[in-house]
Parts: sequence; structure tokens; C-alpha cells
Amino acid sequence: MNLYFMLALQTPATPNPVLVQTFEILRQRGFDIELGIGEELLLQLDRLAVTHDLYVLKSHTALWLSLAEIVHAHGGRLLNPFPACLAAQNKIVAVERMRAAGIPVPRSWVTGDPDLLRSIVEERPVIMKPYAGGRGLGILVVHSPHELAKAPRPREPVLIQEYVRHEQELKVYVIGEEVFAMRTRGPSRDAPRWTCPISRDVREIALRCGRLFDLRLYGLDIVESADGPLVVDLNYFPSYRNVPHAAVLIADFIDAYARGPVSARVPARMTRIGRAIAAHH
Repeated sequence: MNLYFMLALQTPATPNPVLVQTFEILRQRGFDIELGIGEELLLQLDRLAVTHDLYVLKSHTALWLSLAEIVHAHGGRLLNPFPACLAAQNKIVAVERMRAAGIPVPRSWVTGDPDLLRSIVEERPVIMKPYAGGRGLGILVVHSPHELAKAPRPREPVLIQEYVRHEQELKVYVIGEEVFAMRTRGPSRDAPRWTCPISRDVREIALRCGRLFDLRLYGLDIVESADGPLVVDLNYFPSYRNVPHAAVLIADFIDAYARGPVSARVPARMTRIGRAIAAHH
């Protein structure tokens, strides 16, 4: 079977070790794998065709999302499904969809004019996020009207959420029905993180998000509030950095998904997982 991985351009160009190992495992199982970085390609639109059995979207760029939509329109199979990726990428849509489904999120507002937030900021700190942002880029915490006045004007609509003070953040990673949690301090992607037990509530929230958006490989950022856990971010196909046995589990999932019928969901716990982990460790 032929797999095509739609990858993001990394700066600096440091390969994700989880992906590198995943590719190696899949190749050992007989998959033909092609890797593409959208920014390094020149594609003629009238010659685009679905030539692979499965396309795996690992990039959040507008270019790859646009090309993924073309693959989707031509009947190609995508992991995660294109509509799921599109909804998760738009933070305004994602937050409102979660709120409407009863998934706990902070109080949220949207605007294209930050000056309209003055009365809100007078009462509580907020966090401003680009509606289509990612990797923590463009996020700003505002504590007062003075800070609001000094904030750079956004070029695009922003999602505003009540800022929940927290010392640690919970990074939740999902592979099919397998849920993992890591704790981290600080917003940096390079901040130290460590594995931790996952509560029943957090696991259920994570799986509900997957069912709501039809996501299979995805991650959430969760903070603890006085009212319980709140989802502050959702993204498809995260890094899975430091997740135990992530490469084997991802390879197992992609293997089963690629070989299964279009409408089939991969079993909650694939019987091969334990065997595969033992074989590779």
C-alpha cells in the first residue's frame, strides 16, 4: 500500500523522532511511503490526482489544508479526515462546537477589534489567540486595559478566552482510543514535560472531542480550574513527544486504518499493540 505524509516545513530542519521511527516501522511492514513538504513542492493543479491509498495530514499550513481539501474532493482517503482537520484548525469553530456539545471550555468571545474588549479586561484577564493559529504563535495574555492598549493590532479575527491561572498544563495525546497525559510547566514547546496518570474525567473529555470532530490522531491542552478541567486547545496529529511507545502505537493505528474499509473505525484496542511494543523494545 502507498502512503503519502503531508508534512510541515520545520525551522530548524529537525526531524520529529516519533515520525522517523513511525516511518521505519511502516516500511518494515511493507508500506511504500512518500514524504512531501508543501513549501518545497510545485504542483500543477490540473494534473493533481489521487495516487496513494492514504494521505496522512501532519501539517497545519494553509497550503497543505488547501491541497488536502482537493484530495478529499477527489475521493482520496485522509487521516485525519479533512472536515475534522478543518474544524479543529479554526479555533473559533472548534471552541463553539465543543461548548455546544457540553465539553468544558473557558468563557470565550470573538472580535476583529481588540478595543471592544476593554470592559471585559477590566473585570478579568484574557488570553487572545489567532483564530487559525498554532504552536503557540501569536498568543497574548492581557491583564489590564493598559496592556490591551499596548497590544499589537491583529491582522485576523481573534478568539478571546478567560485566562485561567495555572502553574501546570496537561498535554493530552490520543491515538485511536488510547489516551496519554503529560504535565508541563510554561507555554514553550520545549518546556520539560513528564508522564502522569490520567483521570477518568480527562480521558472522557478527550474521547468525546475525538467523537465530536471525527478525529483519530489528535491532542488537547487542558488546564485545571475551580470547576474542573477545561479544554484550552485542540489540534490534529500533534508531536507525541515523550509519549511512551508513540511510534509503535501510531504505526499500528495507521496500518489498521489504511488496510480497513473506508467506513470502518479502527478497533478501540488493537490486539497487535502489545506484541508490536514487545518486538520493538
